[in-house]
Amino acid sequence: MMLRTLTLSSLMLVGQLASAAPARPLIPLIDAAQVAPLCQSGLADLRLRAAAMPALPPEKARDAGVLFAEWNRLQIALQDVEGPFDILSNVSPDKATRSAMEACLVDISQFETDLNQNPVVYAQFKAVTPRDAIETKLRQDVLDRLEDTGAALAPAQQVRLKEILKQLEELGQAFARNVRDNSTQQVFSAQEVTGLPADYLARAKRDDKGNYLLGYATPEYLPFMEYADDANARKRYQAAYTNRGTTANPPMLKEAMALRQELAGLFGLPTYADYVIRRRMAKTPAAVFGFLDEVQAAVTALEKKEIAELRAFKAETLKTALADTRIERWDAGYWQQKLKKARYDVDQNALRAYFPTPAALAWIMDVSARLYGVSFTRVEVPVWHADVQYYDVFDTRSAQRIGGIYLDPFPREGKYGHAAAFGIRGVSTLAQRTPVSVLVTNFNRTGLSSDELETMVHEFGHVLHGVLSQTRYVSQAGTRVERDFVEAPSQMYQEWARRKESLVSLANFCSTPCPVVDDALLSRLTAAHNFGRGLRYGRQLLYARYDMNVYTMKSGDPLAIWNTMEAATPLGHVAGTEFPGQFGHIMGGYSAGYYGYMWSEVLALDMLSAYQNKLMDPVVGQRYRQTILSRGGEVRGADMVREFLGRAPDSKAFFDEISGQRLH
Repeated sequence: MMLRTLTLSSLMLVGQLASAAPARPLIPLIDAAQVAPLCQSGLADLRLRAAAMPALPPEKARDAGVLFAEWNRLQIALQDVEGPFDILSNVSPDKATRSAMEACLVDISQFETDLNQNPVVYAQFKAVTPRDAIETKLRQDVLDRLEDTGAALAPAQQVRLKEILKQLEELGQAFARNVRDNSTQQVFSAQEVTGLPADYLARAKRDDKGNYLLGYATPEYLPFMEYADDANARKRYQAAYTNRGTTANPPMLKEAMALRQELAGLFGLPTYADYVIRRRMAKTPAAVFGFLDEVQAAVTALEKKEIAELRAFKAETLKTALADTRIERWDAGYWQQKLKKARYDVDQNALRAYFPTPAALAWIMDVSARLYGVSFTRVEVPVWHADVQYYDVFDTRSAQRIGGIYLDPFPREGKYGHAAAFGIRGVSTLAQRTPVSVLVTNFNRTGLSSDELETMVHEFGHVLHGVLSQTRYVSQAGTRVERDFVEAPSQMYQEWARRKESLVSLANFCSTPCPVVDDALLSRLTAAHNFGRGLRYGRQLLYARYDMNVYTMKSGDPLAIWNTMEAATPLGHVAGTEFPGQFGHIMGGYSAGYYGYMWSEVLALDMLSAYQNKLMDPVVGQRYRQTILSRGGEVRGADMVREFLGRAPDSKAFFDEISGQRLH
């Protein structure tokens, strides 16, 4: 497939097509030279559209149908400018293009702040009377957004808030860029890579002396930490990986902490966590800390038990005295892999033969198609890299195209380094607008481990949340739900990566014969998955507590806070490592919200009960699609779950999971 760049007129056409249902909206390919003029023309158009809102005659502004439709058109226009810039700033192979787009995104952020601080627009939404429950929820969402951006503040406070938001946007971009663009390679001798799989070593880059050159991409780092026999090499690699945000990032985080604390003060709130969480399901920091206390009580004993088992296994394997044997932080992955191989005959690298990456991607689309009544059709379109694929999504009952997805599965230099779903274009049935989501991952090209398969299914769950949404208004589309609910659909979907009913069909998509997951292997995989829950949730608890501490303290040094907190965990702190410098979640949308991963999982595991161990039941799947996925943010998360389950949510399944009591 030949790559080509869309011109300025092509980008304008994408915006024009947004209102036509049959059209296929695509992400335009923009080079560095085009960014500034496209940004300027896009912002000029947005400013004209924004000026029309407060200029509405009073009788029209009081008409809910007119006001909400006008707001919807403005949000669509904003998304059509911001969406392509957001995704390409994370995945474009060209560094100059990524940098130019970041500058535009700062300008777009400033435009949004100006819009949200407009006193006339604020007064319009305060005065309008919604016509139904969807509009009532939208009105409250808009008012929350405007108030959070300072619409009700005094003019001087608005000016300062705008400066703070601009600084936070710039800091967040610089922080992410330092991690994403760090192309440093660690050098390891042939002796230091002993134990690593032959196919891993065959793919690795080498220098003229025969040393191995390894970067920070997931397919390079994680297998090394699980298979390299040399503990000192693992320690060195882990320290470098943990510090990959460079020494510049911790000071940026400290600056962001101070700015966010000042932001909270503008609203008369004691901390930034109070500012954020008052709009979430949890409502207060006290409720979050109470939840985290419950998690700690449930998981701490299991975490310590697992570390003790790893110590005993290490001592037995190395023939050392138990009293002299320690499990260090750089040991955890390695000795877990060894124990699982010995105890359960599970080798994550060997599992790649069961889950070839292309087959796994085709499989999860097939599972989703059967479960939710949709189909995926590959279409050749212009893409930003030869690895990228595009699919149209059709509703099978109506035969209508309802959205589109891009898959960008493999690592490359300068690309966003984790796994994520980007909902770059939201649906609006009012505007006959179809959604587009992008799956961005960094997987091994050959195959996936069972852990990576779970990650893929999790992120595809976010993609589905975007493209199966059928909301009236774009600002409630897809994953625009409470941050402490947004992970629930994806966390529930992870179960499909662990059950025979769904996994058994994966082999059908292998280009050459691959082994099938049978009952015996599934039983071993389940046992292997269950071991390590204490360590996994213990780490998640640390991340969530750290995030909450950072944003409930009035001041403090983020590194010192982290070092103290990590040192108090069973595996302790590794001197010289600076984990906060690459903890991008708390610089971005998960600041004072990382607890949401576990909070959402409470709902995810409870929703799973509706399937009654029949995961491929299309009747339940369709009900779930209509009750949860299609509603986006039109209904509050807790209310959607209550409707789906027919009862109030329950936390038992979650606490059974994290304490080691859940069998599946």
